[in-house]
Amino acid sequence: MYREKIEERENTFLHPKAAKSRNTRGRKREEEPCRFRTEFQRDRDRIIHSKAFRRLKHKTQVFLSPVGDHYRTRLTHTLEVAQIARTIGRALMLNEDLIEAIALGHDLGHTPFGHTGEAVLNKLLKDHGGFKHPHQSLRVVDYIEKDGKGLNLTWEVREGIVKHSKGFGEILNADVPSTLEGQVVRISDIVAYINHDLDDALRARVLKLDDVPEELLDYFGRSHGDRITTIVANIIETTIKLDYEKVAYDAEMDIMIKKMRDFLKERVYLNHYVKSESDKAENILEFLFNYFMKNLDKIPLYSKIKSVKRDYQPWQAVRDYISGMTDRYAIEVFHELFIPKPWATF
Repeated sequence: MYREKIEERENTFLHPKAAKSRNTRGRKREEEPCRFRTEFQRDRDRIIHSKAFRRLKHKTQVFLSPVGDHYRTRLTHTLEVAQIARTIGRALMLNEDLIEAIALGHDLGHTPFGHTGEAVLNKLLKDHGGFKHPHQSLRVVDYIEKDGKGLNLTWEVREGIVKHSKGFGEILNADVPSTLEGQVVRISDIVAYINHDLDDALRARVLKLDDVPEELLDYFGRSHGDRITTIVANIIETTIKLDYEKVAYDAEMDIMIKKMRDFLKERVYLNHYVKSESDKAENILEFLFNYFMKNLDKIPLYSKIKSVKRDYQPWQAVRDYISGMTDRYAIEVFHELFIPKPWATF
C-alpha cells in the first residue's frame, strides 16, 4: 500500500518526538484508511477543499476591504503561516503534513473585518460565553462544513487548531498544543503577523520605516525577509538546544517580539484611520446580528443544520452565519437589508 510506505518513511526519517500519522488518536467517526494518503494528508486536503477555506480570500487581516492588490487577507496570512511553519518543521524533522493541516485550518472560523469582527461578536455573545475565533475554527471543521456534518478531522489537527492563538497575552504560555507540530504553527502565527502587518502598514503609509524604533530594526532586520529569517533561525536553534522539550525562541527574542507587537498595537491596530473604519464595521455587524436573531428563516441552511443538530440554538445559528461571512458579503447583506433602494418609475 502506498500509504503504508509513507508511514514507514515517517518512522524512519522524522525526529523521534515528531507526530507520526500511523499513531494518530483518530477521528470522532471511524473511516476506512486511504490507499494513497496518510491521515494528516487527508485532513489537509479536506481543509483546502472546504468552503470556509475559500472564503478566507475575502476576509480582512488588518486593513478593511483594501483596494490595493498586495495587502494581506486572511487567506494570504494563512498561507504565510503555513510556509513559515513548514520551514521550521522541515529543519526540525517534524511532520510537515500535520503542520500544514493545522496551519491551513487555524483561521477558518475567523470573522469578517478581522479582529474588529471578533471583538463585536464577543461582546454580542457575552451571555453565551463570548466569541473566540480558535473555538469557532474548531466548530467549523467539526459541525458547520458539509451542511452540519463537519470534516471529521483527526484529534491532532483539531487540537492544533483550537490552541493556535495567544491573543495579546503570553506567547509561550502553558496552554500550547501537545504535539510539537501544533506548537510550530502557534509560534509561526505570530512570526507571520508581526512581520506582514508591519509590511502592510508601511505599504498603506500608516507608518514610515523611520517610525519603527531603531532597536527593533537593528535586532530583527530592515527587510521583511530578514526579519522572518532572524526569528525562524532563533526558533530552530532554541528548540534544538531544549532537546525538543518544546518549540520556543530564547528569552531575548521573547522580549523583542513583545516590543514589536506592542508597537504595532499602538501605531497600527489602534491607529485613528484604522479605528474609524473599524467603527463602521462594528455598526454593520451589530445591525446584522440583531436582524438575524429576529429572522432566523433568512439564514441559509438553518433548517438543514437544525435537522442534523436538533439542539441548534438561535444565537448559535446567528454566530455561525455572521462569523462565516466575508467582508464584502457582510457589506452586501447590510446594503440589501438596511439601505433604501432608489425608487423606480415606469
